[in-house]
Amino acid sequence: MTIHQHDFQAPRDADPTRIEIPAQRARRAVPPLPRPVPRPVPVPVPARPGHRFLVYKQDPSVTALGARLAFVPTVVLNGPTDARVRTELQGVTPVARDVGGDFVFAAGSPQFDCAHTFAVVRQTMAMYERHNGGNPIPFAWNVGGNTDRITVFPHGGEGANAFYSRTAKALKFLFFTPQGQPPSQVVHTCRSLDIVAHETGHAVLDGLKPGWLAAGNPPQTGGLHEAFGDITAIFLALAEPDQAEALVALTKANLHDRSFLPELAEEFGRALGMPSGLRNADNDLKLSQVGNEVHAISQVFTGAIYDVLADVYTFELSRQRRTKDATIVLIETASALCKLVFDAIVAAPATGARYVDVANKMLQVSAGRGDPAVYRTFIRNRFAVREITTAATPLRDLMSGRMAMTEPGYTGDGQDVTEVEAFDEHSASLRADQDRSRCCGTMQMPEYQVVPAEKLARRGSLDDDDILQEDLEELRRAFSK
Repeated sequence: MTIHQHDFQAPRDADPTRIEIPAQRARRAVPPLPRPVPRPVPVPVPARPGHRFLVYKQDPSVTALGARLAFVPTVVLNGPTDARVRTELQGVTPVARDVGGDFVFAAGSPQFDCAHTFAVVRQTMAMYERHNGGNPIPFAWNVGGNTDRITVFPHGGEGANAFYSRTAKALKFLFFTPQGQPPSQVVHTCRSLDIVAHETGHAVLDGLKPGWLAAGNPPQTGGLHEAFGDITAIFLALAEPDQAEALVALTKANLHDRSFLPELAEEFGRALGMPSGLRNADNDLKLSQVGNEVHAISQVFTGAIYDVLADVYTFELSRQRRTKDATIVLIETASALCKLVFDAIVAAPATGARYVDVANKMLQVSAGRGDPAVYRTFIRNRFAVREITTAATPLRDLMSGRMAMTEPGYTGDGQDVTEVEAFDEHSASLRADQDRSRCCGTMQMPEYQVVPAEKLARRGSLDDDDILQEDLEELRRAFSK
């Protein structure tokens, strides 16, 4: 067979060096897929301004927690200062932000003291603003459009104390050298989260109940002020996830186990020769044991609230342990109880408030927001066992250790009572003059000793003439003769 050249010719446009098989021709014949249309990339919403601060999570002596970063999600200017708070330390302020916009300084330095104190004051105020529906809480002088800030003095002077003053519109934190210690061992009260939160609590409560600081109120009213400061420190600690997590791990979720939480102002207390903190919230004090000394009285109310916190946490952990982490349950439980106490205080009398008044408001607010009935049982029992209120339900289950801690509807005898009576209307804590001899500096300020409760309750700024009014009127009478 003869093969001629024209019998096998490649196409003119073909590569003469390439042999193409039919499958390749078929593949080349498939039209290319259309290119996807590019989708626009959404522009992210700009982040809100905010700043980091290095703070002691308790105080320098609580080394297990130490100093850690905290975030304040508001605009803070050099100082630090913002719309509500300014910081003053001669020769140091204004403290400037770093290139990242943060206030992070070496722990123990004057700059650190300014930033740490400002941050804890701001965190405390923010916690209560959350419970106030996000609305700002006025200072006692913020009336008639007044927007004056509160001034924070981290090194406000020498002494083993700290205080809030409406007259000075200030929080002052003092420093001292413990007896028998070298001059280098200075204790700065501004470095304690507990102390800063406590004094800020006085300022917040004076904005909510401006008549409560007057010495002319019953001792229990003064006790409410001191107790509010202490429970503010406890609730602030539990509002911070790292502290709550550390507490759960340390105590195995038993709030009555020994820990940093109920021990208030550890470094300060030891500097004064006490075995641990300045006060212990996890106590068993009753009203009949404390008389009319305001700090001692305050521990009775604080202890009742701490017991309620532990009871509610036990209940909530029991029913949520399979669906939530124990730390999350603690944070949520503490936040709910903090709001309950906050709302009860807002609803309490403007002057002459008693512990039973706040307890009843707690019962009523709890029922109104649909809490399990066992919450009210915890409240009634814990206030009754401390001789604050009458026992509306028998205490035998509580005292025998057989109280049902896991039944939502438990009331002891089936009655969900929301109003109880004072245990003893003749108690010195209700009838005697206030003894403020062992109180923090706030309760010893002259403005609260001599200005009547009714005048304080009207809010507004105070000045020296308000404090000296009685003496000045006596002089006017004498000089007008």
